[in-house]
Amino acid sequence: MPIKIPDALPATEVLKSENIFVMTEYRAMHQDIRPLHVLLLNLMPTKIATETQIMRKLSNTPLQIEVELLRTVSHEATHVSEDHLETFYRTFEEVEHEHFDGLIITGAPVEQLDFEDVDYWPELQRIMDWSVENVHSTLHICWGAQAGLYHHYGINKHELPAKLSGVYEHYLVKRSSPLVRGFDDRFYAVHSRYTEVRASDVEACSELEVVAASEVAGLYIVKSVDSRQFFVFGHPEYDTDTLRLEYERDVKRGIDPQVPANYFPGDDPTQEPLNTWCSQAQLLYTNWLNYYVYQTTPYDIRLAGRIARAKAGLV
Repeated sequence: MPIKIPDALPATEVLKSENIFVMTEYRAMHQDIRPLHVLLLNLMPTKIATETQIMRKLSNTPLQIEVELLRTVSHEATHVSEDHLETFYRTFEEVEHEHFDGLIITGAPVEQLDFEDVDYWPELQRIMDWSVENVHSTLHICWGAQAGLYHHYGINKHELPAKLSGVYEHYLVKRSSPLVRGFDDRFYAVHSRYTEVRASDVEACSELEVVAASEVAGLYIVKSVDSRQFFVFGHPEYDTDTLRLEYERDVKRGIDPQVPANYFPGDDPTQEPLNTWCSQAQLLYTNWLNYYVYQTTPYDIRLAGRIARAKAGLV
């Protein structure tokens, strides 16, 4: 099934060129189907690249999904035109009275700041509070996962001795979780961050459970026991060359970065990297959409969020 996005969005032509089924707005309007409504809060500076990466994952499922893009207004984006933001993005004030089946909160290159020092932190807090009442299921990615755990559960992040960058082997902690249904016993995932959330802090919280982790990279997937909040500390959306672009950027900045682990053949940055994480990354998005959004969201979208809270005894 297709993904429905604005016809003029740059990602549209990219996905079509990859033979991905992208539905036009006109065709979607004439189908008697309620699509899943997913809101993407894009906090990355490389907004167009991130839009395309995540929509690529959302599009490769048997579900019809209508994606809307959300931005913060308390931070001025400098890597994308204002025209692009005005054309394709909505603000929180424009969506706060609506309901969504799913919300995705991306990472952001601000992890070395305290949360309260991030200029859009108060706005992000409002959005996360709103999501509890207005969104059925929320997927947090990388710094977005750290921010979500800190805001909802008071679990803080910790500085790493050096940047964690590369492709790492992971194992399943909760094999029975539908989120990792179809995963191999050992699988690979991308990490790119300077901070971590410690497993001991998550395990001490009875409202959370660890789903997957790595001996080297630490936590990968954490979820709330009520299956409404999901936290992924890697970057399953990354393209094959994203780590290389980040590495080359840091080299130009004079940061003297370490070569991303297990990424370039022979750890040689002049070689073409191999993608060893794409299949599990796609399965992660597919399973989240199917088991935790599509299978459980109310048909009346106005009840999204409220029903889940009622079942959990929170209303």
